[in-house]
Order: sequence, then structure tokens, then C-alpha cells
Amino acid sequence: MIDLRRLRDDEEYRQGAVAKGIDADVIDRVLKLDEAHRGARTETESLRAESNAASKEIGRAAPAEREAKIAAAGELKTRLTAAEEALAPVEAELNELALTIPNPAHESVPVGDEEDFRTEKVVGETASPPPFSHGELGEHLGIVDTERAVRMSGSRFAYILGDAVRLQFALVQYAIDKISAHGFVPVVTPVLVREEMMELAGFFPTDRNQVYALEADELYLIGTSEVALAGLHRQEVLDEGDLPVRYAGYSSCFRREAGTYGKDTSGLFRVHQFDKVEMFSYAHPDRSWDELELLRSLQEEIVGGLDLPYRVITVASKDLGAPAAKKYDLEVWLPSEQRYREVTSCSNYTDFSARRMSTRMRTEGGGNVLVHTLNGTACAIGRTLLYIFENHQQPDGTVTVPEVLRPYCGGLEAIGPR
Repeated sequence: MIDLRRLRDDEEYRQGAVAKGIDADVIDRVLKLDEAHRGARTETESLRAESNAASKEIGRAAPAEREAKIAAAGELKTRLTAAEEALAPVEAELNELALTIPNPAHESVPVGDEEDFRTEKVVGETASPPPFSHGELGEHLGIVDTERAVRMSGSRFAYILGDAVRLQFALVQYAIDKISAHGFVPVVTPVLVREEMMELAGFFPTDRNQVYALEADELYLIGTSEVALAGLHRQEVLDEGDLPVRYAGYSSCFRREAGTYGKDTSGLFRVHQFDKVEMFSYAHPDRSWDELELLRSLQEEIVGGLDLPYRVITVASKDLGAPAAKKYDLEVWLPSEQRYREVTSCSNYTDFSARRMSTRMRTEGGGNVLVHTLNGTACAIGRTLLYIFENHQQPDGTVTVPEVLRPYCGGLEAIGPR
């Protein structure tokens, strides 16, 4: 949840939220509700203290005074009940509306829409279109079968077969090895979580339409292991000296891809089910921006090691998700489309998610403050496969396996037709 005190007192913080597209009138409404809530809560707590004191006085009162004390205590109880009833709807409305306020964009983020991103870096030479697009190549080599998957599950599903499977697990091991060297502890996470966790992680209410729901069990399929990793230290207090605490989450992920009808319908680019290795950090508030740069550098190291041409962009304010104060996207050149497409991203959520999760840090001086949380994709397996299919495709349609992956797949050097 948003820091309401800062939203009230810090104009730059407020403008950072406005830069992400939230209506200033909504912010004003939240602040008015917050003021009313604080007043009602103060009154309620005062009456509760008076009521408790009055109840204790009954037991100490002389017999002649007891009837009057009981009457006074009853009057206070009635007033307390009325105050609590008045507080409840204000609190509910405040909580509901405050959840719609996004984490303000950092001052270094370009203000604007999708086209207003800032290019930070371009690496590698772009290639011309290959003999086969990634969708065509998978069918040509017999390593991706979407036709049979559609018959079984519907659109945006695929069977991955043969050497592509070996390449997939090579990517998982390669990514985990890379980030484990920097203290990321591998974790296989649950893929089903309660609604509360989706809300606390910052995905509800804004991304609800992208999430698969198992209504009978009141569970939701995650679109990223970030959700489960964000809840790993819920309501815990970490020691300052232990930070950063880093995790490498591996899971299957599920997304409805609502609003993408007709887009990226072939191959593995935009599917409903995919696997991913995710980086997640619990960081010291004073060092979270350095941690963001580390996540970005590891993403570059992984993609660069695969000999894929890429660029890094800073995402513009209105294209940021609700929890992110700043986000980098790493985009790889897709030869068949002659443009860059996203493969990974990394974000600093500052204290936005930690406030909802009540994840704090115990300082050496005895203080207790919210940590900062960050996340970044180490490897989106399906998308990385298709970039390899196109950028390492030979004139005869075979695919050269990047050298860094060969030790993980039995020395396999190339993928040809099955």
C-alpha cells in the first residue's frame, strides 16, 4: 500500500503517482478519507480507553457508587459501539481506494506513455530475417507443436519436444548458476496462492484480469514466482546485517493474456503457460537502487552470454506496473520482425510491497523499518528459446546451440530436424 503520510506531506512523492496516470482527484479523495479515518480512529481509541477504565472502576467502587458507575460504563460502551460502527465504513473505503494508488515513479523515470521510454544501452549487431520465423522453425524442426496443443488446450499452448526440451532445462541451469554465484538461493515456489497474496504482492486489483482463478478452491495461478517470493518473509523482521536476502525462484507461470487477441499467436512468444527463473531481493532501503543495477547487470550477463543482440530501456512512467518505482526492460532483437522485443525486466518496488506484507528490517540501533523489495527475470525460458531459434539459425534451418549452454545439454552443438 502507498505511504499515506508521504502522499500527504511530500509533493514530489504525490507527483510521482500522478506521473503513472492516477487521477489527482483520486489522490485527494484518499487523503480526505485518511484524515477522516485518523480522526475517527483517535476518537474510537479514546473511548475504548475510557470504557476500559470505567469497567475497572466498577470493581473498585463502593456499593453505594456501583450503580452510577455501571450506568456511566454502559453509556461509554454505547458511545464506543457507535464510534466503531462509524469507523468501519470509513476504514473499508479508505483501504479499497488506497489500493488503487500506484507506487510513485522515481524521479529518474521518463514521464509519459510506452513510446516515451529511454534507451540506456544497445549491444550486438542486429540480423536480417532468417529462413524461418520462430513459429515456423519449431514446426519445421519438429521441436514445437502448437497444432496438437491447440486441439487439447486451446490457443496459446504448445508442446515442446526433443532437443528443445534439453535446451530449455539447460537455460534453467545456466541462469540459476549465474545468479547463485551472487548469493541468490534457488527456490521452487508454489504456483497456487490465495487472493490475499495477490493483493499484498501488488497484482490485485490492477492485474486481476490476467490471472487464472480456481474459484472452487479460492486459489489463483501465479503469473510469476515473484508473488510467492514476496510472501516468503511476510510479517517477519529481518536483521539489517543479513540484507540483502536474495532468492532465485523457479516455477511454471500462467497468464490469461487478456487484451492480446490476434497478437503474437504463433510460436512461444505470448503463451498461457511458461517457465521462468526469477530473481527476488529483500534489500536495505539505503541500497536498493544499487541492488536494481545488480539485477540489470545479471540480466545482461545472462543474455549477453547467449550471444543475443539486445538493448536496455528505462520504462516510462505510465507503462510501469502499479508496484514499480522504476523498471528496466531488456529487449532482444527478433530478426523475423526486425525489431526489439522484451525478454526480461527488473524493478524496484521500494517499500510498496513490503508495507503490504509487513516485512521489516531490525536496524543495529534497535529501530524497525520497512525493507525494499526488488525483482527481475533471470530467464524467461520460452521467449529465450525463440530468440535463440532466430538469432542462431543457420541458412539450412538448423540452430546452433550457444556455447555456454552446451555443457548443460550433453555437448549438443546444433538442433536439426527430428
